[in-house]
Amino acid sequence: MSDKQIEFSQKQEEVISLLKHGKLKRINLLEGSVRSGKTWISLVLWAMWVATQPKDASFLMAAKTLTALERNNLNLLSALVGTDNFRFSIASKKAELFGRNIYLEGASDVRAENKIRGLTLCGAYVDELTLIDEDFFVMLLSRLSEPDAKLFATTNPDSPNHWLMTNYIERAECGELDFLRIKFSIEDNPYLSKEYVKSLKNEYTGVFYQRFIKGEWVAAEGVVYPEYADNPQKFLKDKPQDDISFATIGVDFGGNKSAHAFVCLGFTKGFRRCVVLDEFYLKEQISPERLCNEFVAFCRRQKERYRVYEAYCDNAETTLIRGLSNAVINCGLAIDVKKAKKTKIIDRIRFINALIASNRFEVLKGCCNVNDALCQAVWDSSEQCDVRLDDGYRNVDSLDALEYAAEPYMKEMMSVS
Repeated sequence: MSDKQIEFSQKQEEVISLLKHGKLKRINLLEGSVRSGKTWISLVLWAMWVATQPKDASFLMAAKTLTALERNNLNLLSALVGTDNFRFSIASKKAELFGRNIYLEGASDVRAENKIRGLTLCGAYVDELTLIDEDFFVMLLSRLSEPDAKLFATTNPDSPNHWLMTNYIERAECGELDFLRIKFSIEDNPYLSKEYVKSLKNEYTGVFYQRFIKGEWVAAEGVVYPEYADNPQKFLKDKPQDDISFATIGVDFGGNKSAHAFVCLGFTKGFRRCVVLDEFYLKEQISPERLCNEFVAFCRRQKERYRVYEAYCDNAETTLIRGLSNAVINCGLAIDVKKAKKTKIIDRIRFINALIASNRFEVLKGCCNVNDALCQAVWDSSEQCDVRLDDGYRNVDSLDALEYAAEPYMKEMMSVS
């Protein structure tokens, strides 16, 4: 390990004790709330265990993406044990930990399991296991074929219907698997200030609070934005409370049962707040020509009041995006029409809920469709994973447009303390 003195919390001491007394299992899962210290101690545990294994053995570290693996684990592991003991290259997807060979992989979709076929592993580390496809996990377990091979993984709780719960944790509780489950809570990390913990708890509501703060495996049920739906008047404003630095436009295209929706979203100085400034909503079949005319009129209205330079559109409709882009160019409007980033819907929902919980989200009173959509959005109880109900009757189109406008600046918004 590095020369720096490492201080463990009581919970972390218990984890290290499991290693010292030979009580680790084939599968070792560290789960619980955010900021509970589980990732940090999991890497300490991983490094200490790898250091005891044969030098000619092979190991794997994986996360949903290589970028996430580097950000969440590799840089931290390097700081923990020192660059003399741990070197890695994302380009070559290889690392060396205490002289042992480590493969690095991203497991972003079902095809990822092909990446590890043929490997013979002594150990593996997986970050945020619930984000990994089950096929990859099944293949990974089959690759852990060396004597006494072990897997170490971290995760926040998810739906009780998630494959990790139904196919592994519940079976482990019945004694069917060689499986160790270590639960962490935010109170297990004594190095967090009371002010920070309070702020963190305030940022989560509903199912996200239960999972990421309380560490519970609960289903997403009921309304999607509970704090907004309970008191929309708190967030509805006659005008923005702060000056708008700039704004973006989100566009969702209509289909058989869906509507065309535009949302203009403003950002205040320093990304302190998001404000829904204006909207367009039309649930009927219209020609591409009329759609372009409506979009140009909407953009012109926003340009007269705010600094608007970009519009982000549902990227499934490339022809319509090209039409909108040509339309604003022909009208001399300086707006760059782009494809939306289309991050995972659950991440976009979590972002909006975090802004609502921290009182950094507003909707101008004229935006009645966005307001109604936020109040009426519910989880789809028929799905095993977290899905917002899209039954053709509830307005998810305004929500999609809102999220397309917001997602380019989600990172900046969430970095504000």
